[in-house]
Amino acid sequence: MTTTHETITQATLDNGLRIVIEPNDSMRSVAMRLMIPSGVIHQEKNELGIASICAELLLRGSKVRNSQQQADAFDLAGAVRDASPAARSTGVSMTTLDNLFEDAIELTADMALNPAMTDESFEASRVMAQHALASLADDPQQRAVLAARERHNPEPYNRSTFGTEASLASLTAQRTREWWGTYANPNGAIISIAGAINPSQGIELISKHFGQWSGQADAPVIHTTAPRGYAHEEDDTNQVQIIVVNDAPAAGTDYEMYELLAVSVLSGGMSGRLFTEVREKRGLCYSVSASYRAEKEFGLVTSYVGTTPERAQESLDVLHEQLLAMQAGDVTHEELERARIGLKSRVIFSGESTGARASSLIADIVKRGSPRTLAQIAEQIDAVDLESFNDYLRKRTLGEVTIQTLGPTALTPPC
Repeated sequence: MTTTHETITQATLDNGLRIVIEPNDSMRSVAMRLMIPSGVIHQEKNELGIASICAELLLRGSKVRNSQQQADAFDLAGAVRDASPAARSTGVSMTTLDNLFEDAIELTADMALNPAMTDESFEASRVMAQHALASLADDPQQRAVLAARERHNPEPYNRSTFGTEASLASLTAQRTREWWGTYANPNGAIISIAGAINPSQGIELISKHFGQWSGQADAPVIHTTAPRGYAHEEDDTNQVQIIVVNDAPAAGTDYEMYELLAVSVLSGGMSGRLFTEVREKRGLCYSVSASYRAEKEFGLVTSYVGTTPERAQESLDVLHEQLLAMQAGDVTHEELERARIGLKSRVIFSGESTGARASSLIADIVKRGSPRTLAQIAEQIDAVDLESFNDYLRKRTLGEVTIQTLGPTALTPPC
């Protein structure tokens, strides 16, 4: 069945593959995104990192084309391709010119549905995964973020894409092929296309190249508890990484847009409260920020301060103070308008990239059940008035907060 609402066309194939297409005649490019439900949450604890290896293997040849032939074919099709793991899925992306899309979609289907995953390419992919894991030693901020999420989110959403030394070492090529065969299914998969495309043509091409794809797998069990609280990782360095994670509205709820605006007031550039209060007025840190991530099941705000050991405790105290201060509901008209303009600017800019639009369409379906046009998103931003916004902030709570620090010595948590 095919339906069209506003400028967005949706369809579902008999195998369960969902399609969403947003044409844009002002573009010459076409972007396609394929979300395969084979993500980190489907990994067993002793197989962490297997999704990352599979994503790399997709780029190393199919049963029809070896790695070099595959790369050459995509180049001839004028296509930029990628594959990457995420919590729920493995994402495959492709962008090309409108007149070369038919060739590029055939190559993308071959890459995603018929990966060779040879023993030799597995070993090379495993080495790359091990190097990526080792690189975290030089990225203390990322290590702190991963540690905080591991303790804040419920299983299995607390797992990272990197895996562990032990899990990567124990994986085999055969087990990796089996895992991919189990979870890389059309039931729950989504293809989005944005740009210079006729929706009917897009559905016809997807049906031709993905219609014979079959299979389904059980959904993972989601646990409801997480340790949270305060933890410290000792690191002999002259910097301190501070991460604070608090609960926030899930995607698709009535207050998702309110939270987006609240975090923009907190961290919307140099005029944001965190930058002004933590860095400019007190000079406590070299970096401070906050970001909001909304999933279908939960939402969270991750706040970050990078500072020196001498100023770490005060930085943490002031950061927490500013997070709590939002509950006063005293945001001014000027603050809200700056936040609103910032969000709408990002929406408009994303509309100028076919790749960004294709990704947004999939994210909307996964998190909210249906895609939104750019105009609909802008309307949601404009619908938030100052009185209801401040009323939301007065009712807003942080929940059970997670604090993670990484540096020479532990700090005293303010909560």
